[in-house]
Amino acid sequence: MRNKKIKNYLFFLFVLLVTCHLSLVTLSSAHAAIEIKKEVLENGLTLLGVERHNLPIVMVTVGIKAGAVVEPEGKAGLANLTAEILTEGTKKRTANEISEEIEFIGASLDTSGGDDYIVISLSILKKDLKAGIDILSDIILNPSFSQDEINKKKKQIKGSLRGREEDPGFIASREFRKAVFGTHPYGRMTEGSPETIDIIGQADLLGFHSNYYTPNNAVISIVGDITMGEAKGLLKNYFSGWQKKETKKPLLDKPKQIDKKTVITVNKDITQANIMLGHLGISRDNPDYYDVMVMNYILGGGGFSSRLMQNIRDEKGLAYDVHSFFDARKEAGSFYVGLQTKNESAQTAIEEALKEINRIRSVEVSDTEVNNAKAFLKGSFPMKIETSRKIANFILAVESYGLGLDYISRYPAYIDSVTKESVLRAAKKYLAPERLILVVVAKEGKASLNELK
Repeated sequence: MRNKKIKNYLFFLFVLLVTCHLSLVTLSSAHAAIEIKKEVLENGLTLLGVERHNLPIVMVTVGIKAGAVVEPEGKAGLANLTAEILTEGTKKRTANEISEEIEFIGASLDTSGGDDYIVISLSILKKDLKAGIDILSDIILNPSFSQDEINKKKKQIKGSLRGREEDPGFIASREFRKAVFGTHPYGRMTEGSPETIDIIGQADLLGFHSNYYTPNNAVISIVGDITMGEAKGLLKNYFSGWQKKETKKPLLDKPKQIDKKTVITVNKDITQANIMLGHLGISRDNPDYYDVMVMNYILGGGGFSSRLMQNIRDEKGLAYDVHSFFDARKEAGSFYVGLQTKNESAQTAIEEALKEINRIRSVEVSDTEVNNAKAFLKGSFPMKIETSRKIANFILAVESYGLGLDYISRYPAYIDSVTKESVLRAAKKYLAPERLILVVVAKEGKASLNELK
């Protein structure tokens, strides 16, 4: 048995190395190489398939619309806890047995919570696919949610959360989310808090799983050395007991824009102030999404070529890194500028960030800036789909956000349609200096902050 494990590991390692090499060789033609096939099965499960027969590997990714957005406010972390505990035992396998079986066939099996949906991923050699799908279906359909495993996982998550309280970046992010999204689920940490996790019981997990883990609430992407017919056959064999069921989803109001400037400070004995400055952003289905992406690249998303970096780092020497980001999700999103600087220079850095926000809202960007942004966004796109794992995750997101199966081929045209005029319109519409939320985690007395101008 030991020899078989070693052989599986060595073969899997070899395949991964070859995969990386082939990815680099074929990266430029990745757009044309991907054909996504879709079928909705009888039980409502959506299957997405991409064939890649160059290597004997299959990547299976399951997305279930059972993220934090549907959990009750008083039990934040329930969705994440449910996802993370799936591999900790089923009605016929213990946590150790699941781990040992996955290890024996040299596969990887991961689960993770999220805001909009949770993800379960299986990476496996083609020859062991049936064994892997058997385990995958078991943890999705038959989790045991034993009290001992629940207690262990809750302790682990709470320990991680308490440990992150020492990280000023985590504190700034948490406070920013709360301020931007308010009572909407996006305003809570996906993991919840130690207090809410303590409230969650076995009955909560069982109820959440029963309500949301249904085939008509799920998408499965299968990428690799497998045909669509083979994929359908496997799902029929191993997921036939997964019955369609109507889910009871909470009615959520859209997050509301704050109508005034807000400053939140957190005292921490550190030498570097951690700063987040921003407001409510856009949802992923916003028709101006690509104008916003190009605009943000020029403002602060383009690394060393961005305006924020050139001003605050290169010219003023106030920060090692400064960036801006639009986090577009299903329901809504956020915009923020993030940076770290000496406590004493916090006010100056904030003022310079505000200048750049106001500048891009007032004057058209240059042709060179637009062309460089578009070239980067198009040129870097193939990196998002260079491996089977990335393809599986990407097409899962494409389906979840309703972007269409031909999105990969249409993406370059979306970016090409952006002009410097549309960038200015997007900046004026989606950057709101009058509603900025400023979060500063710094040493009290060292970082003297004036009112936002």
